[in-house]
Parts: sequence; structure tokens; C-alpha cells
Amino acid sequence: MKNLREITLAELVTQQSGAAVIFEKYQLDFCCNGKRTLEDACKSQGLNVDEVTEKLEVIFRKNTKFIGEDFQNMSLDKLADYIMFKHHSYVREMVPVMLAHTQKVADKHGEKYPNLVKIAELWHELAGELTHHMFKEENILFPYVKRLVAAYRTANEVLMPRQPFISSPIEVMELEHDRAGELMKEIRELSNNYTPPLDACTSYQLSFNELREFEMDLHRHIHLENNLLFPKAIKLETELLHGVFN
Repeated sequence: MKNLREITLAELVTQQSGAAVIFEKYQLDFCCNGKRTLEDACKSQGLNVDEVTEKLEVIFRKNTKFIGEDFQNMSLDKLADYIMFKHHSYVREMVPVMLAHTQKVADKHGEKYPNLVKIAELWHELAGELTHHMFKEENILFPYVKRLVAAYRTANEVLMPRQPFISSPIEVMELEHDRAGELMKEIRELSNNYTPPLDACTSYQLSFNELREFEMDLHRHIHLENNLLFPKAIKLETELLHGVFN
């Protein structure tokens, strides 16, 4: 196997999803910036690449994967459904809850901790952008991906693409992913890596825990799209346009 240092973050998480836990610990972005090699990513953040590699080797020796999910070999239509069922539904469930909690904490403690007011503002912006983003995926991009899969399986001329289409909406989705990642990073920095002060009330602590968990889910969500669904969908459309059937 190629030296772990030479493999991209996205590839490492795809091969062994347990690597995501290590990357979260060291704040290595494997979703929006997943195309960097482990060595390049560690160097850019001043991390000890030997230390990170050693922890990853433990994960790879254990051959850890998320139980029951083989995303690398999952069909694109099933992967799109999984993303909607697992991640989009999570976002929809948490958005109103976290809007209420971040605003409540900002109202109650914002005078003493002004960063809470900014966090509430950033979360409100992120919630709105993600809601609109998911609507476009579910109503434009994902149905088109499913159509490509159906065309490939049936060779139905009616379903075949006539001209390149998918790269344009994917480019927009990736830019929006980058923006979501930037907003979460700013929230993390303002919250001191989601660390509440010693005198924080229960709502304060709960809000920060929700933000931490949301960012972890968002990283996995974006990884599945940027590094698996999107490139495979582009490849499939290209093959269909050129009449290639494997």
C-alpha cells in the first residue's frame, strides 16, 4: 500500500472512515480541502505528520469502517438517497433547534460574551444557506444523477444526456460547500473550539455541543458529495455522452 503520507485526506477517509475521527481531532479538513495529501495538509497546519500517521496506521490495522456502509462501492442513486436520509434530514431536524438555542444563549449571555452574538448571526446565515442548498440538490442535481444511473442501467435513449450538464451545478454546490465550511470554521474559532467558560449554563453548554456535532456531521456530508458522488456522477455523464458502457 502507498505510504499514508502520500494519500489524500479524502482517499484516506474513503478507504477507512475511522480516519475521519483522527482528522476531526487535528482539525484536518477532509471534505472541502480533501484533495491535499496527508503530508501537505499536516505541513500547512504545522502538525507533526509522524504523529498523525501513527494514529492513522492504528485505524488502518483495525480495518475500521462504518458498520454496514460501503460508500466507495455504493451505487450513485443509493448514495444520493443515503445523503438525503442521513444528512439532509439531520440538517432539517437540527436547524430550528439550533437557531433557538444559539439565539437564546446570545440573548442571555451576549453582553458578557459578545462572541455569542456573532455565533448566533453566523449560524443563522449558515442555516439559511444550507436549507437553500439542499433544496437545489434534492430538486435538480440528485434527480439528474438518478436519471443518469437509470440511463446506464437500461440504455434507454430517452434518458440519455444530450449535452454536458452536471459540471455546472456541481461547481455551484462545491462553492456553497466551501462557504459552509468557512462559516463553521469561524464559529469554531469564536467558540474556542466549542469550549464553554466554566460558568456556562446548561443551555450554553448544550448549544456548543450541538455546534460541535453539527460540524462533524457536515464534514462527513460534504465528503460524500465532493469526493464520491460528484466526481463519479461527472464520470458517468461523460461515459454516457460518449456511448461508453462497461
